Amino acid sequence: MPKFAANLSMLYPELPFLDRSEFDRFSAAAKDGFKGVEFLFPYAYSKQDIAARLTGNGLQQVLFNAPPGDWDAGERGMACLPGRETEFQTGIALALEYADALACPRLHVMAGLMPEGATRESLTSTYINNIRYAAKAAAKQGVDVLIEPINTRDIPGFFLNRQDHAHQLIEAIGEPNVKVQFDLYHCQIVEGDVAMKIKKYLPTGRVGHFQIAGVPMRHEPDLGEMNYDYLFGVIDKVSKDCGWDGWVGCEYRPARGAIANGTSDGLGWMRR
Repeated sequence: MPKFAANLSMLYPELPFLDRSEFDRFSAAAKDGFKGVEFLFPYAYSKQDIAARLTGNGLQQVLFNAPPGDWDAGERGMACLPGRETEFQTGIALALEYADALACPRLHVMAGLMPEGATRESLTSTYINNIRYAAKAAAKQGVDVLIEPINTRDIPGFFLNRQDHAHQLIEAIGEPNVKVQFDLYHCQIVEGDVAMKIKKYLPTGRVGHFQIAGVPMRHEPDLGEMNYDYLFGVIDKVSKDCGWDGWVGCEYRPARGAIANGTSDGLGWMRR
């Protein structure tokens, strides 16, 4: 069975993200048997406080996102945006400070929304240059930079949507520590044929991380149209053949919502 990491931005919504004196999402994840965690952004909290919660609960930080621009205003990354290079580079520096403090080996860099009137082709050189910059900076401390195709239903206008496009961009970027964050939920919505894409891309060494959620409602992976028991078997088989030893992030919204034990009660799929 793959190694599962709890996404603390989505799971345990009834609990505070971080609370040094009370039960929080870190301690809840550890209690449910998770050994790894991921989340969107750590920047509202001190590096020291997060590191203490990880250590105190025996958890490994496996992934988080670089600063995305003005998230509250709707921005979803800056990598493809001309004219934002200085802000992008400042964000990468901050992210790598957190990665060092949290001993996190992976950093997701969101591509961003295409400006009105812009084409994907007109933004590609900016994107390649920015990801190459991030990769070179991250390589100095042994961190992989991940890029993620995201479906156009959840984030209309997002620059990167398909697995093949992500792998083409990685070839153009040409840095060995740039890898794909393969979210099976997004892949199913945009293009399907998920099992065959796992078999095609995982052996390339260019898949750095998986994420999962049920389709279409983004709830637990045993709810919806995807057969995750089968897909976990595919990941296990291909991983064994190619030597992949990464994590699968549980990036879904609990169907039971923000109620006590709502996330924990929905983990029957993992306990199987």
